[in-house]
Amino acid sequence: MTGLRRTLGPGQLAMIAIGGAVGTGLFLGSGLAIGLAGPAVLVSYAIGGLVTLALMGCLAEMTVADPATGSFGLFAERYLGRFAGFLVRYAYAAAVILAIGTEVTAVAIYMRYWAPGVPGLWWIAGFSLALLGVNLASVRLFGAVEYVFSAIKIAAILVFVAIGLWMIAARGVGFSHYTDAGGFAPHGLGGIWTAVIVAIFSYISIEMIAVAAGEARDPERAIVRAFRSTMLRLALFYLGSLAVMLAIVPWREAGTATSPFVTVMQATGVPYAAGVLNAVVVIAALSAMNSQLYAASRMLFSLAESGLAPAGLARVDRRGVPAAALLVSAGGIGVAGGVYAWRPEAAFGVMIAVSIFGALFTWGMIFVTHLAFRRRHGAPAAFRLWGYPWTSIAGAVAILAILLTTPFTAPFALTLVYGLPFLGVLAGVYAVWFRGAVSR
Repeated sequence: MTGLRRTLGPGQLAMIAIGGAVGTGLFLGSGLAIGLAGPAVLVSYAIGGLVTLALMGCLAEMTVADPATGSFGLFAERYLGRFAGFLVRYAYAAAVILAIGTEVTAVAIYMRYWAPGVPGLWWIAGFSLALLGVNLASVRLFGAVEYVFSAIKIAAILVFVAIGLWMIAARGVGFSHYTDAGGFAPHGLGGIWTAVIVAIFSYISIEMIAVAAGEARDPERAIVRAFRSTMLRLALFYLGSLAVMLAIVPWREAGTATSPFVTVMQATGVPYAAGVLNAVVVIAALSAMNSQLYAASRMLFSLAESGLAPAGLARVDRRGVPAAALLVSAGGIGVAGGVYAWRPEAAFGVMIAVSIFGALFTWGMIFVTHLAFRRRHGAPAAFRLWGYPWTSIAGAVAILAILLTTPFTAPFALTLVYGLPFLGVLAGVYAVWFRGAVSR
């Protein structure tokens, strides 16, 4: 059986994007970003937000014009050539599969709060099998579970911001933490820019709306609504929650041993608040992992449909699920387990370093693809990116600058060390197995 079914509505599309983008990057990775930039991390996340907004506009234009499974990978093939489509889809699939590892590793870290004596690999295995079962059951069940997960995260962040504002107003907690311990930008412009890398990593997965468009009902209306609502929510969640957090807790107390959100809740003194929020960040990581399993499997499905992966990955079962592609995507969980067993304390940073290259490469190629899309089709009527072509050019330059910065930043020093040889391997595979293909 072939062909995916259109069963997802606009609300589910938005929640899929929220599920991927509001996860470990915010709840745990924000601690790493704060350590790099101090309170000026707000500037870093604002810069990352502007790049993300430009990317969303590019994707909205192209996806509304053609809401196909494979999305930006398929667009790269159509407008830049078959080789470009091959690179984008395999690089993205690898990035998302490895990102699954960061989320499930984060779950093991969070579970120490309640059960410090239980080996992390038990949590990795148990939660992974449960979410794989959800994805294998049906697309409708996946959408329903992701909607509930994301709704819990949204409610928790709103409560977190409300409690934080109450503390600031009622307990006389001011904004002195913004300028003490070295000032607003204790590590200067370099620290702000380095934290932009973490910010972009946090926003990565927003592009899942475009991936899911191939299974959306009434895709034109659903995609535009989902893109707009998602960006507004992310601006509130990231900048609002970080602003409150930095006002309550000195920035030096943030880290990756536990979520800085939990640290803030411990500081409030509200009974059981820290435990409840820790449960929320566990759900957030599982939600992101759920979305990433979905996205990786659909990208492999798209590759197989284009003849660039084994044909079996393009088959769906009677429930409309590409089961083989899902099982291959779950390989990231095995990688996470191996890394965690090897060096549990360093696992989170290692998984970020090796997954971020593919995602950054994909984002850069989306901007380049959009320029080619506009050259061929002109300005579309249904949805139009503001500021073209400069918006797309600025986005591509920003992604290139971030990639070139990674070798000089300790947390991301392995990004190009991993990424460039990986691209070389992909190019070699394409040359050997698809050298007879004609560019489109």
